[in-house]
Amino acid sequence: MYTSTRNQNRAAATVSDARWAALSARSQKADGTFFYSVATTGVYCRPSCGARTPRPENVRFHATARDAERAGFRACKRCKPNEAPRAEQVPTLDELAVHAGLSRYHLHRIFKAVTGLTPRQYAAAHRARCLRGSLDRRATVTDAIFAAGYSSGGRFYENSNEMLGMTPTAYRAGGANTEIRFAVGECSLGSILVAATAVGVCAILMGDEPDRLTRDLQDRFPRATIVGGDAAFEQLVSKVVGFVEAPQHGLDLPLDVRGTAFQQRVWQALQEIPSGATVSYTELAQRIGRPQSVRAVAQACGANALAVAIPCHRVVRSDGELSGYRWGVERKRALLTRETKN
Repeated sequence: MYTSTRNQNRAAATVSDARWAALSARSQKADGTFFYSVATTGVYCRPSCGARTPRPENVRFHATARDAERAGFRACKRCKPNEAPRAEQVPTLDELAVHAGLSRYHLHRIFKAVTGLTPRQYAAAHRARCLRGSLDRRATVTDAIFAAGYSSGGRFYENSNEMLGMTPTAYRAGGANTEIRFAVGECSLGSILVAATAVGVCAILMGDEPDRLTRDLQDRFPRATIVGGDAAFEQLVSKVVGFVEAPQHGLDLPLDVRGTAFQQRVWQALQEIPSGATVSYTELAQRIGRPQSVRAVAQACGANALAVAIPCHRVVRSDGELSGYRWGVERKRALLTRETKN
């Protein structure tokens, strides 16, 4: 009876403390203002920690991380309260504008002109880049998620497949346990390989030797399970071949596009070039708001692994002449000729 009453009193005291509301709400604004420990686990956390909310009778509040450690608690491995705080919440455009001393419109325009991305797109790409790096360095997927700035695993997993094209565990293992289906077809330009994950088409490769295209795919996903496509998948290859032969029919495919924020911005701009039209590398750099990055734009075009679906063949030199193409200049010439005729 005495223990029950004591726990009730402790719970009541905790709940009446304003810090409990911040803890329950996982308030990021409260991070750094206090820490809390949990008697039953022996750990202490920052207010925004994504761990399950503890029972109030087991909670103690501390002014600093050192105070919590002096009381015998160890740092939580999720929120790492003994390290510098990480901000998960992307600043709003209004907050950025106030910080920069500019209007929302002016900041948005300048930011996109400099980076080629909106502030929100930039933040998402930065988070994705941090995550990929963390998956390579951290001992566990959970550690990588929190190191990338997520305060809970649930928020990350909502978008993990879209961000990585596979589960984080499979990404971390070089595509292990991820199935990639593929098939090779033939067209007037040679062999063409189409591969897809559950998300969408991840590679369209052209060449003279089917075996070499298959090895290229295996090199891209060294530990994935690569299997031959069934009859339905071969219809997808036929669709791509049909577009190569007759571009006027168009090509609408779900894509699994992977690359840096800059590469994805370039590839998006490539998809906006109409069939039969061409732009120079300089013009493409201007379109993405990066006029000084012509060389980087050319490199992004060269890194594209989705031939015709992301039409890097529509980019030419400033004098109109054809420059390098991953799958050969003659194939580039043929594709452009067919699109122009149609």
